[in-house]
Amino acid sequence: MTTRVYDAATHVFDPLHAYWESEANRKVVTVLLVTLFLVSLGLIELNRQGMLPASLQGVVGLSHFQAINAAFTLVLLVEVVSLIFVLPCSVSKSVGKQFEILALILLRNSFKELVYLPEPIQLGTDMMPVLRILSDGFGALAIFVILGLYYRQQKQRGELMTGETRYRFVAAKKLVALGLLAVFIALAVYGGWDFFFGDRAFAFFATFYTVLIFSDILLVLVSHRFLPTFHAVLRNSGYAVSTLLLRLSLTAPPYYDAGIGVAAALFALALTWTYNGFYSTKDG
Repeated sequence: MTTRVYDAATHVFDPLHAYWESEANRKVVTVLLVTLFLVSLGLIELNRQGMLPASLQGVVGLSHFQAINAAFTLVLLVEVVSLIFVLPCSVSKSVGKQFEILALILLRNSFKELVYLPEPIQLGTDMMPVLRILSDGFGALAIFVILGLYYRQQKQRGELMTGETRYRFVAAKKLVALGLLAVFIALAVYGGWDFFFGDRAFAFFATFYTVLIFSDILLVLVSHRFLPTFHAVLRNSGYAVSTLLLRLSLTAPPYYDAGIGVAAALFALALTWTYNGFYSTKDG
């Protein structure tokens, strides 16, 4: 029965992964991004001219800079799906992908501050938006630099597992990834409904990163079945801690969000450096 479940997960996951990474899908995503950005600009201008129905006026907004936020939100959604498909590769790669998304979220936060500036853009007496742009921007840059060091620490590891054991290990992670993909779709549908018909209080990325904490713990437990050594368990559990810190940064106040995010990235880098420097085993 377990083998059938692993086979089913592999047969469902692999075609989805192949399509997501295909050139055709990348073209579709690019077209959607450009279309969303241009349509958002057009709708905002119509709203500024009072040409939209009352039901859409509160949804569209009045600042052209909100179009940037809409486009970046779609970019983040695309990156989250890519993260889900990276999960079966390795824990370290999925952690790196999560920090890539955090850097993009900080950049999006920087652009969101533009709505507090007048059009055409100019600097007024209120410096708070500028300070927050600097904080989130430099936070994203710091994470970008740390990620470069983090990826350099990654090493190709030898095969300690037999072919059948490795197949089961990867298939188990694919099963977790499929469950996470289902949760992502459900949250996206709920978030879209809340945006258009609710009070727009649903924090999609904060909620999804909370789910990621549980999925990371689940992956740690799954990994323990196939890699039961102490240092492998500690490394994977440590990565889960970095994800927890990352989650906290998403709901932290301005300035603290970037600081906690950078600290989480430094923790992941230190953990990887320590593991590579002091433990020479070839865990997968």
